[in-house]
Amino acid sequence: MNIEKTKVQMRKGVLEYCILSIIEKGDAYASDIIDELKKAEMIVVEGTLYPLLTRLKNDDLLQYRWEESTSGPPRKYYALTEQGIIFLKELSETWKQLIDAVNKVTLEKHKNG
Repeated sequence: MNIEKTKVQMRKGVLEYCILSIIEKGDAYASDIIDELKKAEMIVVEGTLYPLLTRLKNDDLLQYRWEESTSGPPRKYYALTEQGIIFLKELSETWKQLIDAVNKVTLEKHKNG
């Protein structure tokens, strides 16, 4: 069994939640999102991020605006929509429930082991 493959799948499962959480803090440019994910050791490349941002926008969870840049082309800044805020709140609740469930299973195992 390849542990790296499993780790990647686990990260992919929470990536959408992490991206929405980053954007909730304030409008974000794609490279800002990548930087935040890298700081958290969730390495993501642009080829993974852009399709996900597009899907979240198409699902009406994100909106974007163009802003002129002093150092190159205009930048696309992402923000949560009202629907995105509600969706993120629901994801946060689900995440807490999942953590509790996983801890019950894994910690119970260690107590009895």
